[in-house]
Amino acid sequence: MSENTVYTLGELATLLAVELRGDPDVRVNGLATLKSAVPGKLSFLSNPRYVSQLADCKASAVIVDPEFASACPSAQLISSSPYVTYAKASQLFQPGVSARPGIHPSANVHPSVVMGSGVTIGCNVVIDAGAVIGEGCVIGAGCYIGERSRLGEGSTLYANVTLYHDVKIGRNAVVHSSVVIGADGFGFAFDGRQAIKIAQLGGVSIGDDVEIGAGSTIDRGALDDTVIEHGVKIDNQVQIAHNCVIGAHTIVCGCSAIAGSTVIGKYCTIGGGVGVIGHLKIADKVMISAMSLVSQSIPESGIYSSGTGLLESKEWKRNIVRFRQLDDMAKRLRELEKLSQEKQEQDKQTQDKQTLGK
Repeated sequence: MSENTVYTLGELATLLAVELRGDPDVRVNGLATLKSAVPGKLSFLSNPRYVSQLADCKASAVIVDPEFASACPSAQLISSSPYVTYAKASQLFQPGVSARPGIHPSANVHPSVVMGSGVTIGCNVVIDAGAVIGEGCVIGAGCYIGERSRLGEGSTLYANVTLYHDVKIGRNAVVHSSVVIGADGFGFAFDGRQAIKIAQLGGVSIGDDVEIGAGSTIDRGALDDTVIEHGVKIDNQVQIAHNCVIGAHTIVCGCSAIAGSTVIGKYCTIGGGVGVIGHLKIADKVMISAMSLVSQSIPESGIYSSGTGLLESKEWKRNIVRFRQLDDMAKRLRELEKLSQEKQEQDKQTQDKQTLGK
């Protein structure tokens, strides 16, 4: 966090479009938690569980919901969505990437590359023939951009990002270190003796305002492109296989793996460590909890989970034995239900006969 970035509370209220309750001339130079804040810092309350910390908070101001404003002794920036307001405030105090427009002498840029103004290219970058780099892009040290790939204006590639050939990335993208985009999809045909590689002839198409976390991989399509739509956020170490389509503004959390030709809708949240079987369709606004395995399509929005919750090991092992017995239990239950139904019918017939006898 840059200590050189200073705002008055009045300026912050305007920039964040929130109400200020307090002195507009008070200056703040950064963000801090409720417990660690000191004068000169801006804090926030997004979880009501921590409301008791407001009384002792030393921050110059706190971003807070109107419901809890009276519990805050310092100045308040009133927001109905404090966490969203905090997110916007964090961008104001974020130190920028040290970028000096120009091409480092060690970079190797093909003469046919089309480059906008204000581009920063770090040391040992390689950009191949026919690539297009938009205005104001920042390309970190050791990046590789393949033939005919395109990087939209205002985008940032951190160090050692690899874009294979025919990768298209939109505007204002952020791609973190060691990401690989456009490697071959895992496509093979077995001829009875060996696996024959299927050439991956498609590319990767990524929309605007996409962020991709460190170490993640997005494979190119077999024929059509793999598609990541606008506003998608991908965490670290995520695998997205060939010909997947990830809908706009979907969030994919760390260590998830999405198999080939899966279509995920808009505004979904894929929890950490989720596995998705290939060729499935997931509706818009679906939330899948961490460590779930998605083995069938999800046609309706909602929250979905699979797997078992954490238990003490001895109890878990006992339950695993029960899981193995479930099929036999189900068969026995059906037999019991059948016998019970037959018994009820017999009793009814007996009762009817007795009634007629009277």
